[in-house]
Amino acid sequence: MALVIPEELKAKAEVWYGDEKGQERISFFLREVDMPNGLLSVKDIIECGYVKECGFVWVKQKNKSEHKFEKIGRLVSYATEISAYVEKHKIRKLTGVKVKELLLWVNLVEIYADDLRPDRITFKIIGGLSKTFPASAFVIETKEMKEHREVEKPKEIKEAIAVEE
Repeated sequence: MALVIPEELKAKAEVWYGDEKGQERISFFLREVDMPNGLLSVKDIIECGYVKECGFVWVKQKNKSEHKFEKIGRLVSYATEISAYVEKHKIRKLTGVKVKELLLWVNLVEIYADDLRPDRITFKIIGGLSKTFPASAFVIETKEMKEHREVEKPKEIKEAIAVEE
């Protein structure tokens, strides 16, 4: 089923084309709502759009893709078209994302972090069932994160000099 974006909504949207710009924008949306940067691990983005006033986001990719979140052992499937409404600590009315539970693929409809526990991410499926995981399982280490971590490392002491008073 093709994603239909109403013209009045698309007229208010910022739209980007191509994988590089699309990846940048997905990172931006997720940062803006304080969610982990690896939540939407899509590939070969064709189009990405964002309507800031209502938080509507859509992503179109060339082909359906799958991603395994190794830290939690979950396989996720991304349709060629994904849409959602984003707000602080929440992605709601999510379409185009499924997770494999046992032998079944189930649609995710909402992803959120409790304001009091932003280190935990909860995934809700149709029917209200949900599962919570550590937010760190969905973080992809960026170049900036690596540089920041290296700056914070204590310097190794190679030689010490005793000072007498």
